[in-house]
Amino acid sequence: MNKVVISGTGLFTPPNAVSNEQLVAAFNSYVQAFNVENQAAIAEGRVAALAESSAEFIIKASGIHQRYLMDANGVLDPRRMTPHLPERSNDEVSVQAEMAVAAAREALANAGKTAADIDMVIVACSNMQRAYPAMAIEVQQALGIAGYGYDMNVACSSATFGIQAAVNAIAAGSARAVLMVNPEICSAHLNFRDRDSHFIFGDAATAVVLERADLATSAQRFEIVGCKLATQFSNNIRNNAGFLNRCDEAGMGAPDKLFVQQGRKVFKEVCPMVGEHIVSHLASLAIAPESVRRFWLHQANLAMNQLISRRVLGREATLDEAPVILDRYANTSSAGSVIAFHLYSADMDAGEIGVLSSFGAGYSVGSVVLRKI
Repeated sequence: MNKVVISGTGLFTPPNAVSNEQLVAAFNSYVQAFNVENQAAIAEGRVAALAESSAEFIIKASGIHQRYLMDANGVLDPRRMTPHLPERSNDEVSVQAEMAVAAAREALANAGKTAADIDMVIVACSNMQRAYPAMAIEVQQALGIAGYGYDMNVACSSATFGIQAAVNAIAAGSARAVLMVNPEICSAHLNFRDRDSHFIFGDAATAVVLERADLATSAQRFEIVGCKLATQFSNNIRNNAGFLNRCDEAGMGAPDKLFVQQGRKVFKEVCPMVGEHIVSHLASLAIAPESVRRFWLHQANLAMNQLISRRVLGREATLDEAPVILDRYANTSSAGSVIAFHLYSADMDAGEIGVLSSFGAGYSVGSVVLRKI
């Protein structure tokens, strides 16, 4: 069995940074217009008045200060509150593939690899732009990679599940090197008219090059010590949009065709699940939690990450031990933990251990234990 390393990562950051204050201004304008329009119905008790949001509320609820969006104008227009991303012709590179390619080019450069070195492409993300053809094959074509590719979706855990799939392929000998990419346009599935969730997500794309250890030449290499995945069905985070919606009279108009969650239940159920998952994974590898140099956790909610760190370490984690990118990127679904790894891994010394972990809808949780070479 071949040993596997991560030899390069890449990040695409959209051009539009949107602050909490900007998002709140648009949301509150919508709320005010709604309450005026429905004033009579609200007074009669037939319609509930909407409450305004605030930048302070967002920070307290999530730790998010801003996010990057593929389109800001559509989101910040109180009459629209949806990104404006015009459909491209079939002869043009799709939006998500374009994001993936940008992140992939950086990852390949960091790994010291070219398209000729890659045998397999995996696109792993929460929301696919289309059912088929697979975006992975489109990315493969755009980069000039031979071999094969496929798409996979395990919501916010897609990256760790994608890493496991890449490790399996390389270890078994069906690929020398794998490009795993996570293009996330989370703003497209977010209900910007919902006070409890309008601030949660941002857009980004990440890429990871994994390859046989004996072929890797990059300065920054991390050996895959072990991967562990788990899923448990839950209705508490859902997005019901899909091709079967056209077969139902309600179509795409219902709120559950966008992101919906029962936040308190998610917090209560996911945090212990993830903490126990990481602890048991480390124990199976005879690694003490206190000997882990860094945790690159899924960037969904600051309080969740702090609680998970406490469960694993038995104390508060420092920002050096568990870096936060949530404050400026918001929740970028599968890309979040990889962004943290991409930005906060170069300073580690040879032999130090890190854990990359993701968790989300499903429920799903994945952890990848890495050793700096």
